Amino acid sequence: MKRRTGVFFILLFCLLLAGCVIIMYIDKSSRNTAPAGSPEMGMSIEERVNRLLAEMTLEEKIGQMTQADRSRITPGNVRDMKIGSVLSGGGSVPVPNTPESWRRMYNSYQAAALDTRLGIPLIYGIDSVHGHNNLNGATIFPHNIGLGAARDLELVEKVAEITTLETAATGLDWSFSPCVAVVRDIRWGRTYESFGEDPELQRLLTAAYIRGMQGPHNEMGGRYVVATAKHYVGDGGTVWGSGASGFYLDQGMTLISEEELREIHMPGYLEAIEAGVGSIMVSFSGFQGVKMHEHKYLITDVLKGELAFDGVVVSDWQGVEKLPGHSYYDRLVRSVNAGIDMFMEAYTWRDFIANLKWAVEAGDVSEERIDDAVRRILTLKFRCGLFDEPYRDENLLPIELIGSEEHRAVAREAVRKSLVLLKNENNLLPLAKDSTIYIAGSCADNLGYQCGGWTISWQGGSGKITEGTTIKEGIEMALSDAGRITDNIDEADAAVIVVGERPYAEGVGDSSTLSLLTADRRELEKARDSGKPTLVIMVSGRPLMISDYIDNLDAFVAAWLPGTEGQGVADVVFGDYNFTGRLPVTWPRDVSQIPINYGDEKYDPLFEYGAGLEMEL
Repeated sequence: MKRRTGVFFILLFCLLLAGCVIIMYIDKSSRNTAPAGSPEMGMSIEERVNRLLAEMTLEEKIGQMTQADRSRITPGNVRDMKIGSVLSGGGSVPVPNTPESWRRMYNSYQAAALDTRLGIPLIYGIDSVHGHNNLNGATIFPHNIGLGAARDLELVEKVAEITTLETAATGLDWSFSPCVAVVRDIRWGRTYESFGEDPELQRLLTAAYIRGMQGPHNEMGGRYVVATAKHYVGDGGTVWGSGASGFYLDQGMTLISEEELREIHMPGYLEAIEAGVGSIMVSFSGFQGVKMHEHKYLITDVLKGELAFDGVVVSDWQGVEKLPGHSYYDRLVRSVNAGIDMFMEAYTWRDFIANLKWAVEAGDVSEERIDDAVRRILTLKFRCGLFDEPYRDENLLPIELIGSEEHRAVAREAVRKSLVLLKNENNLLPLAKDSTIYIAGSCADNLGYQCGGWTISWQGGSGKITEGTTIKEGIEMALSDAGRITDNIDEADAAVIVVGERPYAEGVGDSSTLSLLTADRRELEKARDSGKPTLVIMVSGRPLMISDYIDNLDAFVAAWLPGTEGQGVADVVFGDYNFTGRLPVTWPRDVSQIPINYGDEKYDPLFEYGAGLEMEL
C-alpha cells in the first residue's frame, strides 16, 4: 500500500510539474509589441520557447514541422499526430463556401490542436494573394501586376490590410503573400503575381504590403495575419525550356551569376526582412542547376546566416517531390538539411512524418536541425499571439467586413489606379456618357476572366464565379439616361472591345505565343471594318501580342486582372478620374523579342517599361 501511495504522489508531482511548465509558457502578459524580457512581460518569448521545446518529444517536434491540406486531414488527425499547421490550397474550401463555414472549420482544427498534451496552437495558412480569394463573396483586388502599375504605397498597404481583415475574419492566421518575384520573361504563367520586371517595384511596394498584412508594429494577430515573401529566390528569372516536365518556364532554372541574382531578385527579400516578415516561402525553381528546395547555401548560409532572417522558412506545395532522385527519403533529408523549417506536404504529410523520424533516428538529420526549425515555428506562433488568443475575436472581426461596400470602394480605387493608357488618338477618351456604345470581347462581361487565376479555385474560372461587377456592367451603370449599349456596331458612336486571356495559374499559364483569343481577333476585325472609333481594353496577366491591330485602334488600355470591381474601369474611361498607371513590364512588339527588359542593349519594344499616358479632361 505504501509503495502504491508513493507511486501515486510521484505521478501527481510529475503532472503538477508538467502543468506548471505549460502555465509558464502560456504567459498572456507576453506579447511581441513590448521588448522581450521587460518586467511587464514576465518571461521573454525566447525563454518561453526554450522551456516548451525542452518538454517536446521528437514526434511532437516533427508534428510542428508538418503542414497538411484541409482536404486530406481531419481534426482528429491533427490531435493524434500533433500537427503544427493546416492550409487551404487553391480551391480547397469548406462546403458551403461561406464565412461561417470557414470559421467553424478553423475552430474545429484549432480545438483539436489545443486538445493535445502540450496544447500548442495550430497556425492555418492560405494563398490570400489578391483578397481572400478562395472565399465566395470576398473583395477581389487587382493582381500584383496591377498594383505594380499603380505604384501607390498607401494604396498597396490598404489593399493588403483589407485582404488581411477579410482573411482573419474567417479565423485564418497566415497568408502566403506577397509574391516578390521579379518577372523577366512574360511568357511565365506567374507573371501577374509579380509587381513587375524591375526590382525598383519590389523595393517600393514590398514593405508596404507586409505592413498592411502584419500591422504597423508587426502585431501579426488580432486584426492582422502572418505574411509570406515568396518564392525565394529567382523564380521570375527562369530560362525558357528549363522547366519541369510539361512546363517551359515554371519551376525551371535561373541561370545567371550570383551577383545578378542578388542585384535583380534579392531586393524584395531584403525589404521583407527589414519589414519583419514572419515567413519566407522557397521556390520550386532552381539556381545554377540546384533546386531551391535543397539549396543549403542560399537558404541556410545566405538567408538565415548573412541576411539574419529569423522567421519560418516554408516549402512550397509538395516541394519535396519536385526534387530530383527516386527516393522520397533522400529528397526529404536534403530538403530538411538545406534549412526548410515547415513542410507543405499537403497530401503526403504522413510520409513526411514517418520518413523524417527515420532520418533523425538514423542520424541523417540532426536533432539540432530539428530544434532550429521548431524553435522558429514556435517563436512565430508566440509572436503572432496564437498562444494567448488561439481563436479570433468575432466582435473585433465581424463577418460583415467581408465584401463590404467600404472594402469594395478601395478595390475600385485600385482598379482605377492600375489602368495604363497606352494610346489615345484623336482624344477618343474620355468617352461621353451620353454615347451609344457597342461593347464586346471575351472579357467584357465575364467576371471570372476579369479576376484571373487564384480566384475561388486554383486556376480561376469563367462567368459569375463570385460577387462582383463586370466591365460591361460598370459601363452600363456609368452611362447617362441619354446613353445606351447597342448590339449593332453600325448604330454605335464608339466600339469598346474588351480582349484578354482565359484564367490560369502557375505553369498552366506558360505560353510561347501570348496570342489573342480567336473570338477577340474577330471582334477587332469587325470593329476595324466598321470604321467606328475603337477603344480596346486588354484584361490579362501580362502583355499579349497586339501589334497587328494597334495601328487600327484609336485608344488602347491595359487593365491587367482587375478583380471584382469592374466599375473602376468605367470610372476612368468616362473621365471621372484620369489615368495614372505606368507599365510595370515592357510590352514587346513580337514574341521573338522575349525576354525583353528595360536596360537591354537591344531595346525596341512596342511600349517601354514605365510608359503611360493621361487624358485631356
